[in-house]
Amino acid sequence: MSSTKDSVFSEVIKKPSDFKFGATVANAFDDMVERSVPFYNEIQRMIIEQASDFAVPGTNVYDLGCSTGTTFLNLDPYVDSTVRFIGVDDSTDMLAKCAEKLEQANLMRDYALKHADLHHDFHIENASVVILCLTLQFVRPIYREKLIRKIYEGLTSGGVLLIAEKILAEDSLFNRNFITYYYDYKRRNQYSELEIAQKREALENVLIPYKLSENMKMLMEAGFGHTEVFFKWYNFSGFIAIKN
Repeated sequence: MSSTKDSVFSEVIKKPSDFKFGATVANAFDDMVERSVPFYNEIQRMIIEQASDFAVPGTNVYDLGCSTGTTFLNLDPYVDSTVRFIGVDDSTDMLAKCAEKLEQANLMRDYALKHADLHHDFHIENASVVILCLTLQFVRPIYREKLIRKIYEGLTSGGVLLIAEKILAEDSLFNRNFITYYYDYKRRNQYSELEIAQKREALENVLIPYKLSENMKMLMEAGFGHTEVFFKWYNFSGFIAIKN
């Protein structure tokens, strides 16, 4: 099922506010993410490829910040039918869109969609795979270590955490350059200067990226024994962590 074209920021917004994953964004999200995230479809493919290797029959696969359910639909053909999908999102509009897509795709496996705020208590159990695809960057920094520890504790031995994330460069010079290249990328995908500027302002206090080294340090301190980068494009990265 295709989404509507992303025109969320195409008109002048007289009273700017922080970015929210409401109904307007949910309806345009699939187009938005494909045009806003470099190599998004390839990142999805790489997440699916790795998740399918680690998903164990009889366990759960969690997608935290599951948005419209694209990852589950991509993963479904590649994992055992006894693997249960659990999608978590704090946007009821996103969950409604996700439910609609999964129903239209006639997803047959056992799955659950849960409304929960990742900043607060929610339960992870019997997980062989946990996915944070462009989600951790929206978790307030003060809560990130707690979230990563909770994921670690809910993973089975040998389970994996897969993260795709917008990041900061290690050096401020490169950071400025990479941001320039990223906005050039958005222009190539037909976003106007107005759209770029208004979305940047809306995300300023909501999307707070870490350096790749800071993310890796957080994973190691949570207990993960093996970490590796599997994708990198300027200020976007994908990385995997395995629980011993």
